[in-house]
Amino acid sequence: MTRALRAAVALTVLLLSAGGGQAATPRDALVMAWNLDALITFDPPQIGELNGNDIIVGNVCSTLVQYDPKDTSRIIPGTAESWSSSPDGLTLTFKLRSDLKFPDGTPATAEDAAWSLQRAVLLGYFSSSTLTQWGFNKDQIADQIQATDANTVVLKLSKPYPAALLLSAAFANSNVAVILSKAAGLKNAKTIDGKSDLGNAFFKTGPVCVGPYHVTRWDANDVVVLERNENFFGPKPGLRRVIIRHVPESSAQRLLLEKGDVDVARLLNTDDLKALEANKDIHIEQTLMQRMTYMSLNTTNDPILGNPKVREAFRYLIDYDGLANTILPYKGVPRADLVPAGAFGALDRKEGQPFSLDLAKAKQLLTEAGYPDGFSKKMILSANDINPAIAQHVATNAAKVGIKLELEQMADANLFTRGRNRDFEVQLIEWQAQYPDADAMVSRHATNPDARPEAKLVGYPVWRTGWQSTDINTKAEAARLEQDPQKRAAIYKEIQQYMMHNGPMAYIFQTIRPIAVRTSVKDFVIAPFSVDYSSASK
Repeated sequence: MTRALRAAVALTVLLLSAGGGQAATPRDALVMAWNLDALITFDPPQIGELNGNDIIVGNVCSTLVQYDPKDTSRIIPGTAESWSSSPDGLTLTFKLRSDLKFPDGTPATAEDAAWSLQRAVLLGYFSSSTLTQWGFNKDQIADQIQATDANTVVLKLSKPYPAALLLSAAFANSNVAVILSKAAGLKNAKTIDGKSDLGNAFFKTGPVCVGPYHVTRWDANDVVVLERNENFFGPKPGLRRVIIRHVPESSAQRLLLEKGDVDVARLLNTDDLKALEANKDIHIEQTLMQRMTYMSLNTTNDPILGNPKVREAFRYLIDYDGLANTILPYKGVPRADLVPAGAFGALDRKEGQPFSLDLAKAKQLLTEAGYPDGFSKKMILSANDINPAIAQHVATNAAKVGIKLELEQMADANLFTRGRNRDFEVQLIEWQAQYPDADAMVSRHATNPDARPEAKLVGYPVWRTGWQSTDINTKAEAARLEQDPQKRAAIYKEIQQYMMHNGPMAYIFQTIRPIAVRTSVKDFVIAPFSVDYSSASK
């Protein structure tokens, strides 16, 4: 029996055991089809991929605070029932609920919450910058974040950042603002190179968290299974089990959805989405995300891409109107600005779209830069969804002005690793802003605290390009500290306008996330910063 057949048989048994053996999906399970090849860890602060974040944050691990799914400008309680800021703005205090429990019924306390926040900084993984960018650091973290009693976590800040901005940026729907079991982490910790991994190897396959579900199975590139946490503090999840199947092909996802073998399809191409529109048993939920797809241009030791005129020329190779009418339906809205529409401080639609396809202008800029005959570069990209079509679109236009772009498709996991290692020339990639504020993108795509390769600031996409502007760094920090919203927005406008012509990224579109759901699934809450599995019922 082949591995694929064994997996299919095992999944069939799983589905049948969940709901009595009917041909359709079980009545007490939500079955999703998705591409899971990017999953490498379920340890919350180590997660850097969209699907890992989707599965774990909010569904397995609740966060201290969260966005109101109906209005992302509002912060509402999560595991913290309240919070307060000191008059001088240098202390932030969270009061936790008193009924928090891990899946085994063990109480979760402020000690677990403080340890989880400290741990995110100490491990230093991808998401540690969510906290370190606000002044938290390994040397002082034990003093900066403390549990002062069983239900209180106190954070000491180095600067008086606006409390609303800090809550949104670091603690709402954030993979570092979860409550992991300190006891489980330390009990299962391993020593690597003389240092404790603080339970990383253990939590990788199933974090012990406060949340509506817990992970009971993960077979790489096959299936993820979540079971309801009967000790969850919030409303009881509507379905007992969530099964996420690895189905990388859009056509296969569509077929499974049409047959009723899955309830939800998460990665369908435009043709398949169009075909499903007329199906009365399926609803397509389209959500405008705070996510941008762009070309990242690596300036590290590259005099060609290090030239701002060359980088600006790339922007004139994008036919925004043509993409809107061909490749982008159901998938995105053209946008050249680094800050997504809908975020505080974003440029309006006209200001955020100053570029259009102009090969003559691109040729002029290349000539002024000293490359009238063009050059050759390699573009790496995901093999999934519309990425190949977008890349081919750019490459075709680039060839008309003498730029030869060799396209290399790969699995998402490889693409992300190459980017974080600066192992690329041009990369077609996307980035999810973690909060609806211009700071979310400016702090990662414009601010580069340390451009040196050895700094390894992999959580900063701008670091991956090697580009840095100390002037932009200064302006961005001033915006963060500005208490007047109008003045903050004015600074961000200046930064955005500069980056559009000088920065190392050429932005193409703002993502629309289409999720196809069978109408038998009720009350499924799908929002820009969360997909709430626990809300679904049948």
